[in-house]
Amino acid sequence: MPNVATTPSRDITVRHVDFRRADQACPPKYFVAGDPLHSHLLALGSAVFPEGEDFFVRSVRAQRDKVTDPELAKQVKAFIAQESLHGREHRGLNADLAALGFPIRRLDRRTRVGLKMVERFASPKVRLAITAAQEHYTATLAEVLMANVDTLDFRDERIRDVFLWHAVEETEHKAVAFDVYQAVFGDERTRIRVMRIMTAQFLLGASISVLVNLLADPDARHPRTLMSCLRRFRQSPFFASSVSTRLRAYNHPDFHPDNHDSSELLARTWSRLFPGEDHAETRTTSDMSGSSSF
Repeated sequence: MPNVATTPSRDITVRHVDFRRADQACPPKYFVAGDPLHSHLLALGSAVFPEGEDFFVRSVRAQRDKVTDPELAKQVKAFIAQESLHGREHRGLNADLAALGFPIRRLDRRTRVGLKMVERFASPKVRLAITAAQEHYTATLAEVLMANVDTLDFRDERIRDVFLWHAVEETEHKAVAFDVYQAVFGDERTRIRVMRIMTAQFLLGASISVLVNLLADPDARHPRTLMSCLRRFRQSPFFASSVSTRLRAYNHPDFHPDNHDSSELLARTWSRLFPGEDHAETRTTSDMSGSSSF
């Protein structure tokens, strides 16, 4: 592997954010358009993020000494910092979602146990392939969220902003794990096979988890409520055929995350989050410790 820069320069900015507000009120339990299914789906995502982000960091960090491209090495450092902050912010949000009645602790525990099993039995190459595949999932869904945030109709500003900020940064570093995998291993057959397995597991696991959580929710498990949720979900932006097309693109041998330009969407979302601030500007706060409860 040549010891020269071949990775394009990317803006991956580490921002220390804090979306808590002194006057914040307790959000409604179904914080996405009053809809139980969408709210449980996004609560599930937040629940698995902290352990998932830690797994991604460990998988990439394990290969960083083999990265000789100085530009990619710089991006790996930013990737690790961003993902660590995502985990921390979602842990704070998860405490509040648990207080609303979502089964966050159970989901977090199950994710931790499952990832420990993966790390015990999977090779470093497979762990990094899993990370690259999951990063494609998160980046794709992040763009759906950013493009359709008004349609989704979040009923709580803080929850919306945490997801939007996370979506921006997932999109910024969407190519890092992929590029590290290609630089260190470059095994296309394993990369694509892992993605196909992850797709089946992700769809099945997420569907079962959301259904179980809905059925266990006394406010949502009435048959009429469930049927109404399912009808609305058919119109969900996450259910659009374009999402499936974007996800399947990963299975092509010539795929690269940068093939899809997200720069305009990123800039538009960032200006909405922090009006008047440049997208690349680092936003810092004096207090990143702890988490408030509603």
